[in-house]
Amino acid sequence: MKVLFVEPPKDIWFVMGEYLPPPYGIIQLAAYLETKVKNAEIKVLDCNAQKVDWKGLEKEIGAFNPDIVASSALATCNTYVVARTLETAKKVNPNVLTVTGGQHFTVTAQESLEQYPEIDVIVRGEGEETLVELVKNAKKPSAFSRVKGISFRREGKIFHNPNRELIENLEQLPYPSYHFVKDLVDKYHFAAMAGRKAPYALIEGSRGCFHACAFCTQWKHWHGRWRGKFSARIADEMEYCYNNFGSRFIWLTDDNLGSGERVGEIADEILKRHMDELMWFVQARCDDIVRNEKHLPKLRRSGLRWVLLGVENPNQAILNAYGKNITAEDSKRAVKLLKKYDIAAHTMFIIGARKDTAKSIANLREFVDELDPDFAIFTILTPFPGTKIFEEAKRNGWIEDFNWAHYDMIHAIMPTETLSRREVQEELYACYRGFYGSWKRRLQGIFSSSELRRRVYWYMIGKGILAQIKALY
Repeated sequence: MKVLFVEPPKDIWFVMGEYLPPPYGIIQLAAYLETKVKNAEIKVLDCNAQKVDWKGLEKEIGAFNPDIVASSALATCNTYVVARTLETAKKVNPNVLTVTGGQHFTVTAQESLEQYPEIDVIVRGEGEETLVELVKNAKKPSAFSRVKGISFRREGKIFHNPNRELIENLEQLPYPSYHFVKDLVDKYHFAAMAGRKAPYALIEGSRGCFHACAFCTQWKHWHGRWRGKFSARIADEMEYCYNNFGSRFIWLTDDNLGSGERVGEIADEILKRHMDELMWFVQARCDDIVRNEKHLPKLRRSGLRWVLLGVENPNQAILNAYGKNITAEDSKRAVKLLKKYDIAAHTMFIIGARKDTAKSIANLREFVDELDPDFAIFTILTPFPGTKIFEEAKRNGWIEDFNWAHYDMIHAIMPTETLSRREVQEELYACYRGFYGSWKRRLQGIFSSSELRRRVYWYMIGKGILAQIKALY
């Protein structure tokens, strides 16, 4: 059984600058499949890293001649490139079994199978065990009806099997199979954060989140549960990437770092392994950073250099509508603490809430100036399928753009009560211009005592991020 995993040709999210991450989702699935189906011949094709265009993809599929082609969207904005990937596979071999999954296709399984005839099977939710069972039964489609967690088409009809239970113990998962992309590891990088010469890896310390933010696709995908690996296992995976693939910059991809003694234990375990050149980063809630203050010095010594904070908005009414359960004061304290311990505070903000006005967004910009984070990302509220925001917006007819390629958090999908979509788009540019266009902040950045801060500011200036944002309207 030959299985080809494909990371499709696609554009990067330029707001984060130039970066090329390893295709973590498919190498994790490939690793699990490798351990469970011994006769599977597995290949991972990363079109971005290998510079394979659509014509090249067709040739690669033909040369490998797989029985199964699998590609995951990861984000809604990649829906069409995944469909095109599977369409290309069918063009090469109409009998190949095409499979996709991920958050978008999980919640849109019915409409996706109706709209894209090139998709044979959608793996809904957590994919490892479902994919293994599907591969084992690939030659006998009559058995598909017994595979939990899939939606599929047979004889012109669409079927949705019962959901599959989540894996209770993530420790049973193998390490991600970076060996499938071992010839590409020196290409994976995050230029703004670590430069082009620091090999970039991703590992996963937990899945899910207890919180139920109205705009987030993650918590529902993981059934509102949190499951974590032990601290030693997390450090072991970092060490595995560090020693075997030269990874010096690692993203701990957890939806949330969390708080409590486990966070301190992660730092302890990393420090035990003496990975002196390691730099890692993670995303976290502002209130958790405040609760983790005693662990921050150890985290910094372990190599934590960068934290992405979901500040979102200073307006408490908007935060409440998002279900964030934080305050502006939490954000202020979190940023101050990170800066105190020499950890870069990278803050994320959302504009375009239904009640947002030009005045409220101006207030947000003033708040950002007061907050003074090291870096900022401004996004537009996007109604991703499966979220509370999507359900409310669709019910009320607020959504004006159903082009999934625009669901990237930098295209205005819906207006506010007082701002048109174009005006929301213009406000996004004003936010970026106000932050990165400030000569005072630019000078502070490019002459900062922090090498990290200097690198990012020189990078933002050199790559013309502001011009690319402006071009969106």
